[in-house]
Amino acid sequence: QVQLVESGGGLVQPGGSLRLSCAASGSIFSISAMGWYRQAPGQQRELVARITSGGITNYADSVKGRFTISRDNAKKTVYLQMNSLKLGDTAVYYCYVAAALRASVTTRDYWGQGTQVTVSS
Repeated sequence: QVQLVESGGGLVQPGGSLRLSCAASGSIFSISAMGWYRQAPGQQRELVARITSGGITNYADSVKGRFTISRDNAKKTVYLQMNSLKLGDTAVYYCYVAAALRASVTTRDYWGQGTQVTVSS
């Protein structure tokens, strides 16, 4: 099983910053990618950022230039540095990891419990 523990969410003023962390644990054979989705009330869940084990990154257009994703492969931890936060960034942020539990087994996604990010003045 894979467990993902998220931390770092909270309340911040517009223009402020937050840093989210997500640590994976369990019997993981390999990780292909890690990243973050978010879901605001009444909205569909959307991909915010992802990073492969090799360091290739992708960002949603709405966060490019403001958010930075990084990872520590040894610690199986992914981070999301969020700067210049806007009201539209308010959402529950969900960490995910694309992992295989055994060799030659299909990789699948595992999800964290979510952490609330609220941007408000």
